[in-house]
Amino acid sequence: MHVQDTHWSSAAAIAPGGGAMSPAVGNVPADGARTTPLRVDAQRNLEHVLRAAREVFGELGYGAPMEDVARRARVGVGTVYRRFPSKDVLVRRIAEEETARLTEQARAALGQEDEPWSALSRFLRTSVASGAGRLLPPQVLVGSTGSAGSGASVGSADEARVPQQRVQPGSGELRLVPGESGGAADDSGVGELLDVVGQLVERARAAGELRADVSVGDVLLVIATAAPSLPDAAQQAAASARLLDILLEGLRSRPA
Repeated sequence: MHVQDTHWSSAAAIAPGGGAMSPAVGNVPADGARTTPLRVDAQRNLEHVLRAAREVFGELGYGAPMEDVARRARVGVGTVYRRFPSKDVLVRRIAEEETARLTEQARAALGQEDEPWSALSRFLRTSVASGAGRLLPPQVLVGSTGSAGSGASVGSADEARVPQQRVQPGSGELRLVPGESGGAADDSGVGELLDVVGQLVERARAAGELRADVSVGDVLLVIATAAPSLPDAAQQAAASARLLDILLEGLRSRPA
């Protein structure tokens, strides 16, 4: 997985003129001005761009150029920029959708599994299989402390341990560096994700099935690292499943 360090300021969600972007509505452009439905061909182009962006960013990281997204979507780059006036806006749209997707997966595991460890492992397996971890916004990994809610605030000791993902310039090497504060937990639905995952972590920890030193950030890091992008789909699924089995064994508490 390659995730490029990017500025994730709230300005990325604000369109020219000060209008707030509404990422959840497919027929509202970045300037928030449209009130009528998109034409059929425009709606189709938007769907193609979003699908292509997920694929390209999932494979190459958020540092991939907009031209790659346009090429994958089979549209001109001008079409992409008409819908998303900057790359930051497109990146934020994709990251918010994937954060919401992970939140729903966590809620499903929390509500449908009675056993704490089964709930946590189900969430991890579902999330890794969906590939959402490759599109986690960087602030999920650096902002997974201090969030309100059960178990989401894991304390200052964990704050120094939660890594940020960066790609070394000129290489494909993933480097882990100390997390930086910035209030990211309240941004783009991240706080809600941390709250729900925090509940899964607290339940498993209280049941004595999760290592006491495992934080919410650690769980999210598992999702981010256990979803490699490989050219062959079968190989990717097998590699993800094998890696996740190993990581789950590392998370689980063992009798003294």
